[in-house]
Amino acid sequence: MLEVTPFGEGWILEHEGRELPAAVPGCVHTDLLAAGVIPDPLLGRNETEVAWVGRRAWRYATGLGVVPGHERTDLVFEGLDTAAEITLDGRLLGRTRNMHRSYRLDVTGLEGRLAVRFASAYTEAEAVRDRLGERPAAYPEPYPYLRKMACSFGWDWGPTLVTAGIWRPVRLEHWSTARISRVRPLVTVQQGAGVVELHVEVGRTDAAARLAVEARAGGQTVRAGLDGSAGVVRLRVPDVRLWWPRGYGEQPLYDVELTLLNEEAPLDVWRRRVGFRTVELDRRPDPHGTGFTLVVNGERLFARGVNWIPDDAFPSRVTRERYRERLGQAAAAGVDLVRVWGGGIYESEDFYDACDELGLLVWQDFPFACAAYPEEQPLRGEVEAEARENVVRLMPHPSLALWNGNNENLWGFRDWNWERRLAGESWGEGYYLGLLPRVVAELDPTRPYTAGSPWSGSWDHHPNDPAHGTHHSWEVWNREDYAVYRAEVPRFVAEFGWQAPPAYATLRRALPGEDLAPDSPGMLHHQKADDGNGKLERGLARHFATPVRDFARWHYLTQVNQARAVAAGIEHWRAHWPVCAGTVVWQLNDCWPVTSWAAIDGDGREKPLYHELRRLYADRLLTLQVRDGELVLAAVNQSADAWSGSVTLRRMSVDGEVLGGASMALDAGPRAVTDLAVPRELRPDGPKEFLVADADVLRALYFPAPDREIPYPWPEFDVEVAPGSVTVTARTLVRDLLLQADRLDPAARADRGLVTLLPGERVTIGVTGGRTPDPSAARRALYCMEPDRTESDA
Repeated sequence: MLEVTPFGEGWILEHEGRELPAAVPGCVHTDLLAAGVIPDPLLGRNETEVAWVGRRAWRYATGLGVVPGHERTDLVFEGLDTAAEITLDGRLLGRTRNMHRSYRLDVTGLEGRLAVRFASAYTEAEAVRDRLGERPAAYPEPYPYLRKMACSFGWDWGPTLVTAGIWRPVRLEHWSTARISRVRPLVTVQQGAGVVELHVEVGRTDAAARLAVEARAGGQTVRAGLDGSAGVVRLRVPDVRLWWPRGYGEQPLYDVELTLLNEEAPLDVWRRRVGFRTVELDRRPDPHGTGFTLVVNGERLFARGVNWIPDDAFPSRVTRERYRERLGQAAAAGVDLVRVWGGGIYESEDFYDACDELGLLVWQDFPFACAAYPEEQPLRGEVEAEARENVVRLMPHPSLALWNGNNENLWGFRDWNWERRLAGESWGEGYYLGLLPRVVAELDPTRPYTAGSPWSGSWDHHPNDPAHGTHHSWEVWNREDYAVYRAEVPRFVAEFGWQAPPAYATLRRALPGEDLAPDSPGMLHHQKADDGNGKLERGLARHFATPVRDFARWHYLTQVNQARAVAAGIEHWRAHWPVCAGTVVWQLNDCWPVTSWAAIDGDGREKPLYHELRRLYADRLLTLQVRDGELVLAAVNQSADAWSGSVTLRRMSVDGEVLGGASMALDAGPRAVTDLAVPRELRPDGPKEFLVADADVLRALYFPAPDREIPYPWPEFDVEVAPGSVTVTARTLVRDLLLQADRLDPAARADRGLVTLLPGERVTIGVTGGRTPDPSAARRALYCMEPDRTESDA
C-alpha cells in the first residue's frame, strides 16, 4: 500500500553563513522574520527595508534518508516559489520554473543532503524579458515573464514583497507495483441520478501486474479492470440530492473513493467529496445585447459576488481556519459567488472545501492579469502544464462554476495602447482563445469557460462593452462619481469598487506611533493606488463640504463614501435583473493593512461596506431609483417565495416633519423585480426633504441632494450601554450612524454598520469582544452626518 510521509520538518534556510530554522510550508520572508533578521514587512514602511530579500538567491536544506521496503520513493513538492534547483549532495535532481504546479522526483534508494536553491525571481524574469523582448503591463515590475503570483511584485492594493521558498507541503511517497497518478472526475446529473465518471491513470513499476480499480459513492460500488496504465469507471447514484448555491438550497456532499488493486491487494486509494449539480453559462444574444447568466440546476441566478485576492502577502500563512473565517464572512454577507482573481494563485484545497460547504460558487481565473504575456517556450509549456494539473485538481469541487482565461488582458490589448507597442509580438491571446479553452474542453467539459474578464464574447464587440458579456466599471472611482453607475445597465459587472481606509485599530497596529493624517508618511505608504488619496478627496468633495482637518472625521466620511458608492451600483444593477445578471464587488479582502477597495481589511475587521453588503445582497432589497425623470421604488425579490404585502411611503423634512404619506400594495414574484411608481406629490422638493419607503423590516431612503447641500440638524441622540450592546435612541434625524467598536477596544466588533434613524427610532448594536464601555466612551465612538462646519467652527 502506498505510504505517505510528510517532509516538512528539519529544514534550514542558509543566510550569511548561518543556518536559520525554516518552516515548510513557508517562504524566505517568514523565516527571516521568525529569526529576527528582518522587521515585519507589513508594518510601517518596513516593506522598503526588506526589498533586498527579493533580489537574492536563497538555499533551503535538510537531510534525506532511506526508507526500505518499497520499490519506489518519490519526493513530491506541492509548490515551489519559483525558479529552483533541487540537488542531493550536489547531484541535480530537477529544476522548476512555476509556482502554480507541483513537482515529483524519483529519489528511490537515495540519501544525503537535500538542497533547494531558489534564484531571485527578478533575475529569472528579467532574463526572460531580455531574451523575448519587453511586453506592456500595468506595472513596471517583470511579473509577466515568470509563472509566479503576479501580486508578489506589488499591486495597487498590495506591497512589493517578491517571495521565494517551499510554499506548499512536501511529502515522500513510498510505493510498489503501481500507484494512482491522476483521477479526473466528471460529475454530472442525468435524469435525477448522479453520475461520477472517473478517468484513472496509474504509474507502474511492474508492467505485467494485473490491476483493477474499485469505486464507491452514495452506497454504490463498481469495479473495472485497467488496460495498461489508464481506465474509466462509472458510478450511477440514484435519487441524488442536488448541491445548490447558498440561498437556493442545501449543499449535500458525497464521498467518492477509488481503490487501486493488484489482484485483491490494495495498492493506493484516492478520496474526494463531490456534489451533484449542473452549471451552464447562458450567453445567448437578445434585444439588450449578449447575456452572461449563470444557470445552476436549471435555475437562473443573479450572482451576488465578491473578488478574492490572496488573503496574505505570504500565502503560506493562510490556514484552513482562516479560509473558513474569511469565506464565512462572505457567506454571512449574502455573497453567493467568489471570483479568484487572476493576479493571485490557484487556492489550496481548504479554500474550495470551504466554498463547497458554504454554498459559494467559485469563478476561477487562470493566473494572468493586467499584462501582455509572452507565448514562447518555455513559458507556453509551463502554462499548459499548470492548467492541466489545476483543472484536474479542482474538478471534484461542486462550488467551482466557471473557468476564466485572464483578468483585463484582452481589454488591455484593445484600449491600453498595447497593440501598437507589441508590433506583432505574442501577448497571450493564444492562451485565452486557444490553449486554455482547449484544455478545459478536453479535461473538464462539465463547466463553462470564458476567455477573459472583461470580455464581450468575440472581437466583434469592444472587450469591455457593457451590452455584451462581462464588464469592468472603473471610470467610476478613477475619473467619475459613483452616480455614473446609474447611467448604464451592463449584462454582468465583474469588477467595480471604491476605496476607503481600514479600521482605526488596524491603522494603529500597522502604523505604531504615527500621528495619523490622510497624508502622513505611513498612510501614504499604505496607499498603493495611483493618486489614491487624490481620488478619495475628489470623491468626498462631490458629496461633502470640505471636511474639518480632523483625521477621525476624514476616516469616517471616506468609509461612508465607499459604502454609498457600492450601494449605488448594486441597487441600480439588481433592480435591472434579468438584463443585468450579476455584480462582483472589487474586493472582499486585503492581504495587509492598506487603504483599498476591500470590505474586510487586512486584519480581518469589517468595514462599513461589509455591513452594507449584507443589506445589498439580501434576498430582498428595496431601492428608490430615478428613471427617465420619475422616482421609482424597485422591490427586488431573489427568494423562492413571492413577496406580497404593502409598502409605506413618507415624504419628510430633515427636521423630522412628515410632509406626506401613502401606502401601496407590493407584489413581487419569486426571483423577480417589481417597480412601483412613486406618486409625484411624495417626491422630495429640494435638499431639505427626503423620502422613506418601508416594507416588512426593509427600508429605502432617497435624498435628492448631496450631503453638502442638506441642512442637517445637529444630531441629538441618547446612548445606553449594556454588556454586549450599545443602544442609540434618536431625538432628531441621525443619518449614517456608525459605531466604531474598535475605538473602544481593538478586540471589539460591532454587528452592524451604517444605520439611519428617524426621530424617535432606536437601534441596538451588538458588540462582541473587549470590555463593556461606559456611555461617554460609547458616545465618542459613534459617528454620523453633521451640519457643515468651517475650520473656525471646529
